[in-house]
Amino acid sequence: MAMKRTKTPWMKAEDFGRSLARGIGVNLLVSDMAAMEAFCRDVLGAHMIYADEDFAAIELLGSVFMLHADHSYLDNPMTGVVAGIETRGAGIELRLYGADPDAVEAAALEHGHIVLAGSIDKPHGLRECHIVGPDGYVFVPSARLAP
Repeated sequence: MAMKRTKTPWMKAEDFGRSLARGIGVNLLVSDMAAMEAFCRDVLGAHMIYADEDFAAIELLGSVFMLHADHSYLDNPMTGVVAGIETRGAGIELRLYGADPDAVEAAALEHGHIVLAGSIDKPHGLRECHIVGPDGYVFVPSARLAP
């Protein structure tokens, strides 16, 4: 693993791993850590638990997800999957239940991100929009509609 880290991590990696709750975890491999961190913070309203040049732990809507820089995955099997790929996560929607789609859409536009589909009430009982973040990941903030 190649490291570019210039600061001391807030906790040991093995301690962080043991602290994660049961359930599904999301780890996004990113080409530009600063751009994805800014998107998560400024557009999605996420809280940065910890971030450096190699890794970020992010809290959003009560869940924790992670970012890993491409260079930190050089000895990982996923390296071959993302090498040379411009749009990552093709076919995957990262759904953000409980997020305000109108607010996220406005923030995305303000920060120059692509709004793939604007906020709209859907027949499945949610108001949602589709936002394209750095590296082509698609985020879908969704709020329940009143019955």
